[in-house]
Amino acid sequence: MTKHATQKPVAQKHVTHWIGGKPFDGASARRGDLYEPASGTLAGTVDFAGGDEVDAAVAAAKAAFPGWRDASLSMRAKVLFRFRELVSAHAGEIARLISSEHSKVVSDAAGEVARGLEVVEFACGIPHLLKGGFSENVSTRVDAYSILQPLGVAVGITPFNFPAMVPMWMFPVAIACGNTFVLKPSEKDPSASVRLAELWAEAGLPDGVFNVLHGDKAAVDGLLHHPDVKAVSFVGSTPIARRIYGTAAANGKRVQALGGAKNHMLVLPDADLDLAADAAVSAGFGSAGERCMAISVVVAVDPVGDELTAGIAERVGRLKIGPGDDPAAEMGPLVTRAHRDKVASYLDGGVAQGATLAIDGRDPDVLGGAGGGFWLGPSVLDHVTPEMDAYKDEIFGPVLSVVRAGSYDAAMELISANPYGNGTAIFTNDGGAARRFQNEVEVGMVGVNVPIPVPMAYYSFGGWKDSLFGDSHAHGMEGVHFYTRTKAVTARWLDPSHGGVNLGFPTSG
Repeated sequence: MTKHATQKPVAQKHVTHWIGGKPFDGASARRGDLYEPASGTLAGTVDFAGGDEVDAAVAAAKAAFPGWRDASLSMRAKVLFRFRELVSAHAGEIARLISSEHSKVVSDAAGEVARGLEVVEFACGIPHLLKGGFSENVSTRVDAYSILQPLGVAVGITPFNFPAMVPMWMFPVAIACGNTFVLKPSEKDPSASVRLAELWAEAGLPDGVFNVLHGDKAAVDGLLHHPDVKAVSFVGSTPIARRIYGTAAANGKRVQALGGAKNHMLVLPDADLDLAADAAVSAGFGSAGERCMAISVVVAVDPVGDELTAGIAERVGRLKIGPGDDPAAEMGPLVTRAHRDKVASYLDGGVAQGATLAIDGRDPDVLGGAGGGFWLGPSVLDHVTPEMDAYKDEIFGPVLSVVRAGSYDAAMELISANPYGNGTAIFTNDGGAARRFQNEVEVGMVGVNVPIPVPMAYYSFGGWKDSLFGDSHAHGMEGVHFYTRTKAVTARWLDPSHGGVNLGFPTSG
């Protein structure tokens, strides 16, 4: 049964925009509420941007662009190195900020900051990453070369589940390439983005190069339609990603929109089932399942389903659920009450459609007492089939579905038929099966005995099919190419022996 404790009062705070190198000093017509998910109490408010604030943020970024575009690569790298050192020094503080608003456990938040820093470190190498090509004497005394140049004002629209890491997939690369940036983070946990803006300023980034704009759909639409925005990066659900892509592209902007996921973990009969059970629990319930790379479907190839499900249940029984600031907690609450109730509804729905509720997390035992928080413990639906809503929908919470498959081929058919293609994993000791899987599966990121195959920063992050709208993945060289455009230059420097006028069509000779 859930334990109850007296709720502690939560200090109220107010979060505003960061525009032109300082906190916004105007008055916003609208504000949103900030909650402390572990207690369900109101923690403060955040300003919501309207048209005037959108215009001010974009204008600040546009005004800063010429100077930052023309800054030397060595200067940009120095600022990035300083920013990297400052974020590293304040990583614990940023992790606690994230935990206070999102309520993920502090260790999880610290891992998020560390993974974001990997992209900052990648972007520190921008002098090398922006090298173009050069061909001498492509025609007589004519040289040709290519250069990579920034686009202008870039926008990032990011989700609540990783308020530091996902923005850091975007803005370090964009800024290193010479662009200016407007970040529109989730209004549910906005404080980390403002702290990062303060650290940018401390690192010496010129005013206006990095701006933070809070708000809801009104702010997003204002940015998508703004004529001075040149590129839009987005991470979120597939329906919103599709809309972001369509709207921004129709307004002539470059777009990368990363959508939702239904990530499958295929477990073959020869797999180490202890390793597979550990991985399923870690990847299914870390961050309370609120991550696009969570394993939400375990596909167990006969005859390992019963043993694997029993192993998962045994491990879930040992998990400690509690507030993010409790050092003993391994999993926190969900981000809002409405989201918690929606996720929980899939348990009754799954049973009604024929699944077996192997683990019911709706009444979790919470460290220190649940109070009025948004709690849902790890839950497992067994014997799930593809026509069930729990299989078809991206639940985005701690609900793991177990699907039984009679063979590798049947499992592959199931995974390939799914409209999402973000991440997947195979657990096996058969190298040939693993190689066949990574070759055949229609998914953008693949793990072999690795449940969450998030690439390192020097590779690129992104899925296939309905998990990506646009042509470019995040960070890595695809990120560099997304935030730059190529200019080809053909040059002739005449020597004293040049000839006269020639009206013939120029040819290479």
